[in-house]
Amino acid sequence: MKTLTLIKPDDWHIHIRNGAVLKTVLPHTAKQFARAIIMPNLKPPVTTVAQALAYRDEILQALPLRSSFTPLMTLYLTAQTAVSEIKKAADSEYIHAFKMYPAGATTNSDAGVANISGIYPLLAALEKNDLPLLIHGEVTDPNCDIFDRERQFVDSTLTKITNNFPNLRIVLEHVTTTEAVDFVINAGSNMAATITPQHLLYNRNALLAGGLRPHYYCLPILKRESHRQSLIKAATSGNPKFFLGTDSAPHLTHTKENACGCAGCYSAHAAIELYAEAFEHAEALDKLEGFASFYGADFYRLPRNTDTISLTKTSWRVPLYYGDEANNITPLKAGEEINWKIL
Repeated sequence: MKTLTLIKPDDWHIHIRNGAVLKTVLPHTAKQFARAIIMPNLKPPVTTVAQALAYRDEILQALPLRSSFTPLMTLYLTAQTAVSEIKKAADSEYIHAFKMYPAGATTNSDAGVANISGIYPLLAALEKNDLPLLIHGEVTDPNCDIFDRERQFVDSTLTKITNNFPNLRIVLEHVTTTEAVDFVINAGSNMAATITPQHLLYNRNALLAGGLRPHYYCLPILKRESHRQSLIKAATSGNPKFFLGTDSAPHLTHTKENACGCAGCYSAHAAIELYAEAFEHAEALDKLEGFASFYGADFYRLPRNTDTISLTKTSWRVPLYYGDEANNITPLKAGEEINWKIL
């Protein structure tokens, strides 16, 4: 196959930050995606409708001229979130979900939830108002091995949430394990999951073998090859519970390449091309359009896009960084070749 035409895809999980970083990374997403679910873990976090609408305005003002990209806003769920704010979010055409971070689980999650059972009244309000809950599914117990944090969250916490709130729409973000995939498959129709390009393309050897490579460090962390194979199988299965979410997370290079580097892979520069590589390796390019363009929109009860994008089988070399020399972001596969390119 030399060319590939898809209904224009959406990114159902992305970090675009704000300020100068936003202006650097947003054009990459706007070029290939019609819409994206915008993560709220700024500093300070986006916890109210008013803050989300102000953030939306900043995004719209930073878009390239004539871009039709639509940001889909989310709010950061905390123990202090008011039920009235959930109702206000449900009444807004611009707010599409709440994001729950276990406190300390990942970047800018300090304001997250320490006691998940303590926010059950908020989950009941989300269920009542039919607003999806997006979950970073990892425990933060320091005694739990980092490679087991997702599995333990599924076993200890996610099962309880789904049992207590059977009508709550849930997206288990950036799944990385066989156990998480199996849970989503066996759960009810209100449960879905996003899968990132890095978790489809790489296992933990990419991060650790032959030296520590900080630009492959993300949370949840890359897992062993058997888990990657489970993700490939899920993504290419045609099961509508699994759809595209890059979790693209820009960090300035110097904050990744230091003694305590930030977690997050920047993939927005070539997101759909990276997914095309993964699906091609799995001999499942015919399944990419559903995963990238249909299933997420259906889950969020939004219309499918009608515009298209086309990719050609052309190799190109990824720049070493984006931005400028003083404030630059090292992308996934920096200095390497990618075998698909948007026309």
